Amino acid sequence: MRSNRPWVVVEPPDSRGLRRVVVGGEEVGRAWSAGELRKILGRLGHPEDLDLEDPAIFCWRGGGSGTWPDRVGRRHAVTVFMVAGLLASMALSAIVGWPDAFGALTFAQRINGVLFVLSGAVQGAAAVAALDYGGKRQFRASGAIVLLGVLIALATDSLLLFMWLEEMEFTPYVLVFMPLWCWSVWALCLLVRNRSWKEVPQPKRFAAGVVATALLTGVSLAYSTMYQPAAAPMHLTLKAEFGKSRVQRSIGFLQVPVTFYMKNTGGIPVYILNDSYKVSGREGVYSKYPANRDMMREWRESVGQRGEESGEAERYVDRIVRTTISSGHFYGPGERLEIGEEYTRKHVVQVPKDAKYDLLSVDLTISYMRKDRGKLRVEEYKTPHYSWDAHGGPYYCPPKDGCFRQILYHGRLWHNDNLINLTRKPRYVTAIWSPGRAPNSFISSFDFKKVYPDVARETKREAERYGVAQAQVSFEVSLAELLAPAPLLQLPGYSSQDPTLTP
Repeated sequence: MRSNRPWVVVEPPDSRGLRRVVVGGEEVGRAWSAGELRKILGRLGHPEDLDLEDPAIFCWRGGGSGTWPDRVGRRHAVTVFMVAGLLASMALSAIVGWPDAFGALTFAQRINGVLFVLSGAVQGAAAVAALDYGGKRQFRASGAIVLLGVLIALATDSLLLFMWLEEMEFTPYVLVFMPLWCWSVWALCLLVRNRSWKEVPQPKRFAAGVVATALLTGVSLAYSTMYQPAAAPMHLTLKAEFGKSRVQRSIGFLQVPVTFYMKNTGGIPVYILNDSYKVSGREGVYSKYPANRDMMREWRESVGQRGEESGEAERYVDRIVRTTISSGHFYGPGERLEIGEEYTRKHVVQVPKDAKYDLLSVDLTISYMRKDRGKLRVEEYKTPHYSWDAHGGPYYCPPKDGCFRQILYHGRLWHNDNLINLTRKPRYVTAIWSPGRAPNSFISSFDFKKVYPDVARETKREAERYGVAQAQVSFEVSLAELLAPAPLLQLPGYSSQDPTLTP
C-alpha cells in the first residue's frame, strides 16, 4: 500500500527558511515548519498524522524533518517594519502633493502635485505587496513592486532632506522625513541584497520602466521647483496727475483733484502687499541774483536736514521745505489685481488759499508680489493693527520705546510649491504704513511672538523667492498752473470778449 503512495519531496530551505513541497512532480506549496507541511498534505487528502520519518513517503533534501531554520519573530518584524515605512511614505507623499494637485495656481505645479499623489498610490500598493513578499511570495512581482515603492520613498525623502539642508530650519516634518530617509536606505539595501526583482518575468523592461519614471519625475520636479518662468513677467502701470483746481470761497480753501490709476499690464496676477499715496506742497525763498551760492554744499546740507526731501537744490530757490498735505492707501493691502485688471481713484486735496506753496507733488508707491508664487491668507492680512492701541496684543508699541504711530498688517503666507512649505518655517507678510512715510513691507519668519530678529538677509531672499517688486510714480505741478483760468470755449454765435448770445 505504501509503495503506491506518491512520494513527498521536501526541498532544501531557502535563505528565509522556506521549504518547497513537491508531490507527484508538482509543487503543492511551501512550508515554514512541520505543522505547515502537515496542513498542506491534509488539504490533498492525506492524514495529518503521517510519519515524517517514513522514507516510503518522504524524501528530505538539504536537511531532515527537523530542519526548519525560519526565524518567525525576525521575519515578522522585518515585514511589519517594511509595511510601516511604506505606509508612512505614502502619507508623506499625499501631504506633499495633495495641496498642489488641487490648489496650485500654475499647471506645472498641479502636475507636480499629481505626480506626488500617484507616487503615494504606488507606495500604498507596495505596502500591500510587502505582506506577500514577506510571506509565501505567491505573487511573483511583489518583490519588484516593493522595490519600486522604496525607490520612490528614497527619492522623495532625499529631495525633502536636500531642500531642508539649504536653510536648516526646524519644522515638524523634519521628524518625519529624516527617519524615513534612513528607513528607505535600509529597505533598499535589504531588497538589493535579496535581489527582489529576480522573480519578475521581464526584469529588463521593469528596470527600464523604473528609470523612465524616475527621469520624468526628476524633470517635473526640476521644472516646478528650480525653473522660474520668464515668459510671464510682472508689470504694473501707474499714473497720478492733478486736475483743474477750484477755490471754495465759503471755507477759504483750494480744492485740488488728484487722479490715481493702476493697471496690471503683466502676465501674472499679483497681491498688493502695501500701497500709499502722498500729496506734498513745496515752499522756498526765491532770489533772482543769488550771491556766490555753492550748489554742492547746499545739496549736502539739504541731505542732512530732517523733514526735507534729500537731494534737492536749486540756484534761484533757497530753504526748500516740503510738507505732506494728504496721505493714505490707494488700493489696500491684501487686495488682488488680476491680469488686465485696472483701478482708478479720484481724490480731492484741500489746500489753504493763502498757503505759500509754489509747487504741489504727488507720489504713488505700490509693493506687490506674484500670485503664482504663494497664497496669502487675505482676510487675516487685511485686518489693520494699530501700534498705539494698548490692547492690540503683540502689535502694540509703547511711545517710550521710541515708536511712532503706524498701522501694521500681518498674515500667513504659503509658497505655491508645498515642498518649500514642509521644509521651511512658516512665512509671514508684514506691512507698515504711516502718513507721509514710504510704505514698508517684507516677508520673513517673524510673527510678532518673539524678539524682533535681524531679518535683512532673510527678507531679501524671500523677496526673490516670492517675486516681490515695487512700482512708483511721481508727478509735480506748479500751483499757478492749477489756478490758471480755463480757455473760453469758442462756439458759433458767441463772442470771446462778451460770452453772451448774439442774434
